[in-house]
Amino acid sequence: MSIVQKFMDILGKHADKADSAIDRTGDMIDKKTGNKYKSQVDSAQQKAKDTARQMADKQRRQR
Repeated sequence: MSIVQKFMDILGKHADKADSAIDRTGDMIDKKTGNKYKSQVDSAQQKAKDTARQMADKQRRQR
């Protein structure tokens, strides 16, 4: 099993936790950069959440 497959399997099982992890990571980046890149971080967070949901949905359909 490749690392990508392992990640998708974990994400499929724990998709509810992905959003909070993404939020915490973005908050940490904002804090470290003094909110200098807040809009870019927010955009990246949203894209990461969307991708995580898509991957989780795909993983669920494959079962």
